[in-house]
Amino acid sequence: MEPTTDSLDDILKKLLVAIPEVKAAAIVSKEGLPIASALPQGVDETRIAVMIAALLSLAETATNEMKRGEFNQLYVKGSKGYLLVLQAGPNAVLAVSTTKDVKLEFPLNYNQWRSTPPGSPGATGSALVKEDESEY
Repeated sequence: MEPTTDSLDDILKKLLVAIPEVKAAAIVSKEGLPIASALPQGVDETRIAVMIAALLSLAETATNEMKRGEFNQLYVKGSKGYLLVLQAGPNAVLAVSTTKDVKLEFPLNYNQWRSTPPGSPGATGSALVKEDESEY
């Protein structure tokens, strides 16, 4: 992958343009500090960052307590769309807000996508990672 001079804010804005169903995105630290965002006007970036970090913390703890392995992703379904929370490295979190019409293969496969973006050589399509089918 070639180095880029785009800022993280620019990359998130390009994500919103590339996928019209994505309406907002933010990268925050695990401590709840904003790193980058493409949020609608009037949305408090700091408040969103704290809430996203709290969701991550709760999801990681619940996943651990339920013995489901390491946390990978969380999605919340609302009447108008989804909020997706995904690991973005060891110390950051990516949150994406989408419409209800989004094809969830892209956001839910973020870890695969970030190493091989859709449409790039070597991309494997939209196959979802097979989850562990065992019950708790």
